[in-house]
Amino acid sequence: MNKKITFVLVLALAAFLVMGSASAGLFDFLGGDSGDTVKIGYLPSDHDSALFVADAQGLYKEKGINTELVQFNNGGDLMTAMASGDVDVGYVGISPVLSSVAAGVPVKVISAAQNEGSGILVTSDSGISDAKDFSGKTIATPGEASIQHVLLSYYLQQNGLSIDDINESAMKVPSINDALKTNNIPGAITFQPYVSLGVTDDNIEEFIDSAEILPGHPCCVVVASQDFIDKHAGTVKDIVAIHENATTFINDNIAAGTTDEVVKLLPEDIVSDADAEAKSLESFPFISGLDNDYKANVDTFQGLEVDLGILNETISQDDLYYEA
Repeated sequence: MNKKITFVLVLALAAFLVMGSASAGLFDFLGGDSGDTVKIGYLPSDHDSALFVADAQGLYKEKGINTELVQFNNGGDLMTAMASGDVDVGYVGISPVLSSVAAGVPVKVISAAQNEGSGILVTSDSGISDAKDFSGKTIATPGEASIQHVLLSYYLQQNGLSIDDINESAMKVPSINDALKTNNIPGAITFQPYVSLGVTDDNIEEFIDSAEILPGHPCCVVVASQDFIDKHAGTVKDIVAIHENATTFINDNIAAGTTDEVVKLLPEDIVSDADAEAKSLESFPFISGLDNDYKANVDTFQGLEVDLGILNETISQDDLYYEA
């Protein structure tokens, strides 16, 4: 081999080895991924349908992104994992995100995911026919960090009660419907698809939908840790684009009356009843992006959390969002 060529190759190899630690940044600059696995946290909910659709359609693989999907029982647990660095990206409710950011956890919202999509369920013999009837009752929620806790607190406040007037019981969401069916609890507030699944049982009815409690309220968002954003900005941009494409697919099929095409792509542990799942998907809006109207909606929701004593003060948009 020509000595000049050999010398150049040796220099190139040395430079590659020396700059190995910077290779991830180079890949991100080019729009790809360094080959590391991106851990994406989610809840057992069809609120995260864009994630499931994107995974089933191979949209992450098309961009060279290796993913590991990790399920959590509730948003509080997911945010705890993100704070410890065990999760890079998450599909999670806005409430635990706001509480985490307020507590100094370095995460940012990178896209909206959906609005509304929760509901209060009661049993047929609960004795609950009016808001005042919740007083003294045990009502299950996914936990105090959840958006369902916020919605229930707001509903009670609007009807002359407070969360202290009930016995709030934190439960794993898949267990809530079983507890209602067996009359272990008289009521609960939960998220979809468990609202639609619940009403398939003769003993359970939807008392009120979250769209009636707080019309248009924000719910799930896509978040990323600041560390992941700093190290993989290009991958974050791809993930946001993938989320948008999957959301468009969902909305196009719902509009065309082919919701079953979306249902087919969801995990089996979420789709226990295909018809109920289709109704669930059609009951709330899927969204993407971070436009000014959405940010204003979240600001209003933050004000509500401050009024309820859940947040001490609102969080600035600069501290809350990252636009890839």
